[in-house]
Amino acid sequence: MKKTKTTRYDVAEHLRTPEDMAAYLEACIEEADGDAAFIAKALGDIARARGMAQVARDAGLSRESLYKALSGERSPSFDTILKVIHALGLKLHAEAP
Repeated sequence: MKKTKTTRYDVAEHLRTPEDMAAYLEACIEEADGDAAFIAKALGDIARARGMAQVARDAGLSRESLYKALSGERSPSFDTILKVIHALGLKLHAEAP
């Protein structure tokens, strides 16, 4: 019987356009159920798709601190989230249910 070879799925490889990135972030916010670390991880995926070093420069953060903040292992400050969203060229908005 032949073995099936699998590879690890990386969503960052599929986030090619700003529309893809915005839709992914919106879906993650809906699924997060208040989990800030989950949203931070989604922003990390988008940042990797864009290029982490460039996003870090645009956000005014070091690349290392950006990786840590968006690892999903902790909840970054709201200030960091806003800087990253701006650096990614995305907009944060509120909508009534």
